[in-house]
Amino acid sequence: MVDFTLSPEIQDFQKRIRAFVAERVLPLEADPSAYDAHENIAIERLEGLRAEAKREGLWALQMPKARGGQGLGAVGMAVTYEEMGRSIFGPVVFNAAAPDDGNMLLLNRIGTDAQKDRWLQPIIDGDVRSAFVMTEPMPGSGSDPGAMLTRATKKGSKWLVHGEKWFTTGAETAKHFLLVARTSDDPRRGLSAFLFHGDRPGWEITRRIPIMGPEEHGGHCALRFDGLEIEDADRLLEIGDGLKVTQIRLGTARLTQCMRWLGMAKRAMEIASEHVRERESFGTKLADHEGVQWMMGEAATEISVGRLLTLHAAWKLDQGDFARKEVAMAKIQVADTLHKAVDTALQLCGAKGYSKDTPLEWMYRYARQARLVDGASEVHKMVLARFLLQEGAAFWSWA
Repeated sequence: MVDFTLSPEIQDFQKRIRAFVAERVLPLEADPSAYDAHENIAIERLEGLRAEAKREGLWALQMPKARGGQGLGAVGMAVTYEEMGRSIFGPVVFNAAAPDDGNMLLLNRIGTDAQKDRWLQPIIDGDVRSAFVMTEPMPGSGSDPGAMLTRATKKGSKWLVHGEKWFTTGAETAKHFLLVARTSDDPRRGLSAFLFHGDRPGWEITRRIPIMGPEEHGGHCALRFDGLEIEDADRLLEIGDGLKVTQIRLGTARLTQCMRWLGMAKRAMEIASEHVRERESFGTKLADHEGVQWMMGEAATEISVGRLLTLHAAWKLDQGDFARKEVAMAKIQVADTLHKAVDTALQLCGAKGYSKDTPLEWMYRYARQARLVDGASEVHKMVLARFLLQEGAAFWSWA
């Protein structure tokens, strides 16, 4: 059974990260000069905060201590990532933001020692950024990797890559890329995964795709591959294991998104709570209106449900389980909850929430992507339905 008691180590990290975010990161949100052109934290401000996080031992919590991290498991990540997520700038300060976070977790889990030294360690150290290259324009792969059209062809000890990808997050600033491409027409083992450096010839960014929300550093880009050469030594796992690599990478990454989103959802309600306690309407504080209380109570309940699902999935991951059902349920719940919490907070704050006087409008535009990224909610519901049909009553087993 799940034990909700947090270890002294996790409690210590939680307390220190909360203080760091409150004292050093949140104040920057009100400073226009702290933002870059794409509404994320400006790099020069970010580098200073990252250096402070390293000095205070709050850097790369999810990575092994032997590689400069703090060695936390999934439960520890759930607790600390939630604290980072209170600020719109928070996760990237601690080297816990997508896509680097998911890429580091994947490489640490399946990379060879040589691959970890070459490809993982620079990301852990914060010397390079990374990107995961999978999604393709129609009729290529999206939620269905089996539709992948980008092809890698073996030639001697090298692979030659041709094709197109898009919505590759972080591509403009990335140096290390994880690429999934088709290597055969086998329906289950037709994909393979590779690593390549951004300075290699044979590929290009064709455009940075504009989106409605604020962007991660490096944006969301369309890529074209026209003969990129990759050494076979830079292949991850075996030929034909690309789908496996994708499942390993996205499984935990979906849950870490939930961890961060819960922090943002809680922050939205913190902002709303402060406003309704102060704002008067029709002779009473907004907080005293029953309708306001219902809205806040509903959002608080949904956030708590999302936390329980996320923590349960994290606990199962720490037990060595893939937690596919639990991650899928958490992803659906928390994606909806983030949007509900931010929308509720914005409604309660009225025009102030719609303005840029609070970060709520930033959060609102950001939140809409949650039901799309790392698998649309509808896809996760299909996954859950398959488990339910296969398992019957055992679907709800505590084991």
